[in-house]
Amino acid sequence: MNTMKKSWNNQYVKAAAFIIAGLLIGWFINPSVKEKQQTTESKEQEKSQIWTCSMHLQIRQDKPGKCPICGMDLIPLELAQKEMSAGENHVAPSAIQMSEDVMKLAEIQTEKVKKIIPKKSFYLYGDIQPDETKLFTQTAHFPGRIEKLFVNFTGEKVSKGQKLALIYSPPLITAQKELLEAVKTKDEYPALYQAARNKLKLWKLRDEQIEAIEKSGKVHENIELLADYDGYVWKRFVETGDHLKEGGEMFLIADISNVWAIAEAYGKDLPFLSLGDEFNFSSESVPGQKFKGKVTYINPFVDEKKRIAEVRIDIPNPQKKLLPGMYVSALVEAKTKYKSPQIVVPKSAVLWTGKRSIVYVKDTTLKHPTFYLREIELGENLGEYYIVKSGLQEGEEIAVHGVFRIDAAAQLSGKKSMMNPEGGKIPAEHHHGAGLKSEGHGENQPKD
Repeated sequence: MNTMKKSWNNQYVKAAAFIIAGLLIGWFINPSVKEKQQTTESKEQEKSQIWTCSMHLQIRQDKPGKCPICGMDLIPLELAQKEMSAGENHVAPSAIQMSEDVMKLAEIQTEKVKKIIPKKSFYLYGDIQPDETKLFTQTAHFPGRIEKLFVNFTGEKVSKGQKLALIYSPPLITAQKELLEAVKTKDEYPALYQAARNKLKLWKLRDEQIEAIEKSGKVHENIELLADYDGYVWKRFVETGDHLKEGGEMFLIADISNVWAIAEAYGKDLPFLSLGDEFNFSSESVPGQKFKGKVTYINPFVDEKKRIAEVRIDIPNPQKKLLPGMYVSALVEAKTKYKSPQIVVPKSAVLWTGKRSIVYVKDTTLKHPTFYLREIELGENLGEYYIVKSGLQEGEEIAVHGVFRIDAAAQLSGKKSMMNPEGGKIPAEHHHGAGLKSEGHGENQPKD
């Protein structure tokens, strides 16, 4: 009896263990099945999903990838349609819409239309040259032969009173002898003594040089020739051993404490330049510094080939940072005939071909960036800006950077664009931008 009871208990335990094991196996197997089912469903859904570009909705693909037009990542069509239709069901067919991400990717920037009192802006470019009124010719004060030069190359700094050369001069030797004789009798014949001194002074010997001769009581064979000016050697005309005549040229000394900028101005800019105008010049050779200059001369004749005229600007240069040969530039902002504010747009905002000028105006009432093509009439070219005669109002927002990309999207979408003003698809062989001008470039651009 006990044996039968023990056997029954063992069978009961085995059956319970089998059931528990089955439950555990089911527990681990079922999640895997569910995961497989979810993965399969996801793959099937992905296969049935249509992918498009948020900027070019005409693109349709059955899998993720890149837009063949702009290179952006494709997104599900449902998401794109939801984004573009949210609150914007009344957008005109000619509108160009895009997301904020597309705006950033395409580097599209906008700016509000403003009114300003117009100024004509242009650049003057020129070279630094010595001020010709501060070029000095160092001459020989007396005839003789150069025994030694103390200044030997162009560009060397020279100070007034500095030794330039040792000169052997027979006439000076004779004059020294006369002085030494006159010294002996200067109490009896003071006029004779003074005449001997004056003779040496006429040859520009200084008092200290004459006194040194008197004190030594001897004739100095070689006399030091001293500099008459401060500056830098611009040109050198002599060598050691050369024979000089009185007044013969030795050096050309340039004082660069004041310099000239010799600039070239186009004929169209000349009406905006006047004597006395002041500009701030800069040079890449002296980064971070401005040098104020004043217009002192405008050539009345324009070069027939280059269509430019020379303009001379005086620039104080006390620290001698501007050196002859350096390249300088200045932004000129001159007054125009306009006394009241005018509507202006940056050149970068305008697409232009022949007689048509267009901008892309942003609709600020919509959630997503939306642009419309608008034709405008341009006035004068102010350099960085155009005056707008008609077509825009102050405060409207326009694209000022990335305008070509907006126009390209319009053309590819068959909407109104610069090259396709009526809209509709254009033949593939008509490449976007053919003959397109921007920023006022071209033969028939708005006149200054």
